[in-house]
Amino acid sequence: MSRLAVDIGGTFTDVVLELGDSHYSRKVLTTHDSPAEAVLRGTGELIRAHDVSPANIDLVLHGTTLATNAIIERKGAKTAFLTTEGHRDVLAMAFENRFEQYDVNIERPDPLVPRFLRLPIRERMSAQGEPIRKLDMGTVDDAIATLRAEEVESVAIGFLHAYANGDHEEQVGQRIAQALPNVAVTLSSKVCPEIREYERFSTACTNAYVLPLMSTYLTSLAMELTAMGVECPFMVMTSNGGLTTLENATNYPIRLVESGPAGGAILATSKAAGLNAKAALSFDMGGTTAKICLIDAAKPLRSRTFEVDRRYRFKKGSGLPVRIPVIEMVEIGAGGGSIAQVDRMSRTRVGPESAGSEPGPACYGLSGKHATVTDADAVLGRLEASKFAGGQLSLDLTAAKSVVDANVGRQLGIEAVEAAHVISEVVDENMAAAARSHASEWGKALTDRVLIAYGGAAPIHAARLMEKLSCTSALIPVNAGVGSAVGFLHSPIAYEVVASRYMRLSEFEQQAVDAVFQTLRQEAYDVIRPAIQDAQTEEVATAYMRYVGQGFEINVEVDPEHCTKKALQWHFEQAYESLYGRLLPRSDIEVMSWTMSVQTAANHPEEITLPEQRSSINGQYRTQTLHINGIAAQATCIDRDTLSSGMHVTGPALITETHTTTVLPIGYEVIVADSLDLVMRRAER
Repeated sequence: MSRLAVDIGGTFTDVVLELGDSHYSRKVLTTHDSPAEAVLRGTGELIRAHDVSPANIDLVLHGTTLATNAIIERKGAKTAFLTTEGHRDVLAMAFENRFEQYDVNIERPDPLVPRFLRLPIRERMSAQGEPIRKLDMGTVDDAIATLRAEEVESVAIGFLHAYANGDHEEQVGQRIAQALPNVAVTLSSKVCPEIREYERFSTACTNAYVLPLMSTYLTSLAMELTAMGVECPFMVMTSNGGLTTLENATNYPIRLVESGPAGGAILATSKAAGLNAKAALSFDMGGTTAKICLIDAAKPLRSRTFEVDRRYRFKKGSGLPVRIPVIEMVEIGAGGGSIAQVDRMSRTRVGPESAGSEPGPACYGLSGKHATVTDADAVLGRLEASKFAGGQLSLDLTAAKSVVDANVGRQLGIEAVEAAHVISEVVDENMAAAARSHASEWGKALTDRVLIAYGGAAPIHAARLMEKLSCTSALIPVNAGVGSAVGFLHSPIAYEVVASRYMRLSEFEQQAVDAVFQTLRQEAYDVIRPAIQDAQTEEVATAYMRYVGQGFEINVEVDPEHCTKKALQWHFEQAYESLYGRLLPRSDIEVMSWTMSVQTAANHPEEITLPEQRSSINGQYRTQTLHINGIAAQATCIDRDTLSSGMHVTGPALITETHTTTVLPIGYEVIVADSLDLVMRRAER
């Protein structure tokens, strides 16, 4: 079977071609004005290099951060929001809290829809889904006149309690579709049928904001691939680590906001399972951002809440909330292209601004003028000029040293090498701080985890991050430089649906619970059935539960076939005590929402073992000066594809592959596993 996986990032577009058990890859600079250009270029180079007919490709898998970038950069469609009369300011009031209590100049992201385009509709549903006020079509027609006059491109419709009954939303949506057929329409009752009006309205508006852009892009890319001769099915990665159909992705692009990073988390999960690791930490560092995900018992941390466009790093509540199924991870502006600068207090700051792909770091030789993390890595000797980017880019060491010296070294009164070390330490500590904050937020420990590093820059910084977080070891997978795209190839076809059906355990109704799961099951199968054909499927159900009187719930995995009152209580108490260390035995328990994910059966992960018989590297190798903590050492430079199972490498060394380099400092060793993954750990004394 031949499959093609594509991951569009902020700096690079990764393309991986799977031919049987072999994988071949290309990493090309992302073309932001027309992202499809980079995809088609990388695809064309791969199929020509390996003499593959486009017609012989059986499946295309695609993931992208384009939706996220459009929100952050405010480059989405001109969007309007129709809501229940008297509630158009819900988007502006948000949670009515102060996430940064002592900041008098607190900054919040502006709503994606300006107030003059938040239009009131006279109607009202009760929390039980019963009409209280009849839908006034006169107010709908007034809103349509405004939409036409303002040349609105996309509309979100969000009414009170539409999660319980979306009839009014559907009527308004049909009216708009008839009057303005070229305007995209999003219904909150379809994209996010859950309680909590602000999050539901925000999710609907965000989906509407990116819908025209993403549907046009995905449809156009599919057509261009077809014109190239690639006429196979086209699947899209979603934020929860599953693949969905092109049709579903174009209708609900909000589910794609973390699709690229989710692929990497799936790869890390597979590797953690292969290692039989009880606790792991995925570390994805690309050209623009770094992403970190907690993995326990070979399962990534999952959630139904996510924030886009956070204005305060690590601060929950400082972004735009969306309620979608996601693999929970922390993402910060710390990538190879992150720009380093010295502020007025002589503090070195790195990111979140990035040099991106145009012009990119100065060492790319594309006229970059800012000092970046990749420039610092080049100055420190962590990159081999003759092997850089598989020969696709020339490493300009002179330019790298010049910008590091000019933008950081002279400001601090230090030499370029020391300035590069400062940049590297700052970005490493930023990532470590993000991981600590994320783990603390979820009541998890970071020590004694296996760090699984992938992405173009992660293997370069893995040893230092492993040290800062007290991890036992690090694993650098095969094809680490394009890890997220490889993760798509490990991902199941899956879809998750949700329903809000409030219930207290003291008033438990078995028939109602069974009916909820049957409805969810049918809805999920309706989406994925065209793609799965006769494949075996698995069902994963979750109840979102809390003690009565609490403000927020926890997710509790349940068996949809045996979801009894006793089972619900047992699973909730296990999860609650694991998180908080105690129970509230005399308090009633309530369920707020239910979800079900239907997915194709997961592949059994490849076992990762370290051979008992080990051999040290022999022969003549290239050497290069590597600066480690102020010490210049001669590092052995090894091509990764020359390493075989059982080989043992001690630092200082550089293990170079096409799209990344594993940096092995003094005091560290690498052992090549049977699977050819690299296992890094502190050398035994």
